[in-house]
Amino acid sequence: MLGGYMGKVLQINLSKKKYEIEELNDSLVKKYIGGSGLAAKLLYDLTNGATDPLGEDNTLIFMTGPFTGTIIPTSARHAVVAKSPLTGIWAESDVGGSWGYELKKAGFDGIIITGKAEKPVYIWIKNGEVEIKNAQHLWGIDTYDFDFIIKEETDPKAVVTCIGQAGENQVLLSSIMSDGPNARVAGRCGMGAVMGSKKLKAIVVKGNQEVPVIDREKLRKLIKQNAPIIVKETKMFGKYGTSGGIEGHEEMMNFPIKNWYQERWPEGAKKINGIKMAETILTGRYYCKTCIIGCGREVEITKGPYSGVKGAGPEYETIGTLGGLCLIDNLEAIAKGSELCNRYGLDTISTGAVIAFAMEAYEKGIVNQKDTEGVKLTWGNADAMLILIEKIAKKEGYIGRLLGQGVRKAAETLGRGAEEFAIHVKGLEFPAHDPRAYNGVALSYATSNRGACHLQGFTHGFEKAFTMPEIEINQPNPRHQIEGKGKFTAKLQDLMCLFDSLKLCKFVIIGGIKLTAITDWYNAVTGLSLKNKDLMKIGERIYNLKRLYNVRCGISRKDDTLPSRILTHKRGPNFPHLGKMLHDYYSFRNWNEIGIPSREKIKELRLDKEAQQI
Repeated sequence: MLGGYMGKVLQINLSKKKYEIEELNDSLVKKYIGGSGLAAKLLYDLTNGATDPLGEDNTLIFMTGPFTGTIIPTSARHAVVAKSPLTGIWAESDVGGSWGYELKKAGFDGIIITGKAEKPVYIWIKNGEVEIKNAQHLWGIDTYDFDFIIKEETDPKAVVTCIGQAGENQVLLSSIMSDGPNARVAGRCGMGAVMGSKKLKAIVVKGNQEVPVIDREKLRKLIKQNAPIIVKETKMFGKYGTSGGIEGHEEMMNFPIKNWYQERWPEGAKKINGIKMAETILTGRYYCKTCIIGCGREVEITKGPYSGVKGAGPEYETIGTLGGLCLIDNLEAIAKGSELCNRYGLDTISTGAVIAFAMEAYEKGIVNQKDTEGVKLTWGNADAMLILIEKIAKKEGYIGRLLGQGVRKAAETLGRGAEEFAIHVKGLEFPAHDPRAYNGVALSYATSNRGACHLQGFTHGFEKAFTMPEIEINQPNPRHQIEGKGKFTAKLQDLMCLFDSLKLCKFVIIGGIKLTAITDWYNAVTGLSLKNKDLMKIGERIYNLKRLYNVRCGISRKDDTLPSRILTHKRGPNFPHLGKMLHDYYSFRNWNEIGIPSREKIKELRLDKEAQQI
């Protein structure tokens, strides 16, 4: 087995209450690496376009990568993959914390879960030993309390990933939560609903095995060279967290305001940014395992209407969606909303987006107080936001059931023009970055395999400040430029596939890490002698395989688009020229005019077998 792998994948059939351990072969990981790349291959083989996302046949995969469990900074990550119940297509959710690290130490590279338990269960893994245990007495407990209780049943030092009441209720916006009150989140695409459909409350892990590294001394020297640079370059990021730059984003018209309609909100942005958090409710920083950046926020509110909030503070995306999208400028209320989402296990991005959608529907008279059971969904109403979070998580009342489906399905149900302000791509709500501010973000959103996602390409960073000479990005790409944006976006999407497969936080890019350093780390860990271009080819293969999965689900050119509000309502000086950029993107990727990888590209990437299933 190559270095970086434990060489074992745990397969669990919940219907049969049985498990088996399979060996991980070198040829598979050489082709797909790990993380979401390896999981993409497994999901492709185990599900198809007809698979019911909430049925027994959907497969839920937890997968680490070769960097997980090593000393590489920010590498304690894992991917969660399935067919999405929210979008009906490819779904992946990437998460940090310490659970992936601990799973690796417990002896496994990943877990493949099929079937459905008759009654609630949890899985307990300790140094290669596996038990499927009764969880009926734990069903209905929120994620913070569950983390405390389950450690008393298993091991005080165990690490937990679990669902809250939203996942148990199969709310399509539900997430999978790790690390208790530190709240590391596999948030996007409704993965908590998949876990809930299988009656799986949690996976609890503990281990102390060593992850094999082929050239440990070389890796140690490389990290010693890189780590001080990362710490220096991310100093302010660690001090103020991901929300430290909110005022700058707002000024560039990149921050989401009033369901993506309002142009500016400088006074609101000033009240809810990371600097204000540091001055008021911040109590400390949270570091994921092996992290040297520490962007996680720890907050506490001891007085006022939101007294009692304690634990993980809201990040940029949460403040953007629960705050800016809803015109809520009360930081403490946003922190309370964030905690409710974390406890119930709700994706704060999709939850904030669907609440903003509801507020606009209320303003337009499409939703009324009868629908909301008397709640006034006016802009800036923090109490209404908190009430809706509760209703969504519990599937309570008409409005809770409606909004828990996400903006696309809610708009289809409401009709009467609601589709015009349902802001999503392929059914996945926008994160807190405006594609009218960056053309690369516009193109990346439109072509992302899981729907609207800024991290599938991370293009905005390279349109503002970052470079990557190894893939011909020698200077930041002008954000309103159209020419060359297809090639630029495609290359970054392939690079991000590498990050998500190796299991490496994208924030190391802020720390100045380039592809050459990552390749050196990979070779030291695995014992291989790959070049930058070899890893990029693997990233391209993975991106195309995910696209082929979506093609089986009916995705084509018709879906690679943006909402009409984004394409027709001007905010700032720029309109994304999506048609031109998409043409260039398809051409560079060697996809046909309807967005399907060509036979030549399929052969080049050695995906012939997979393409036969379309």
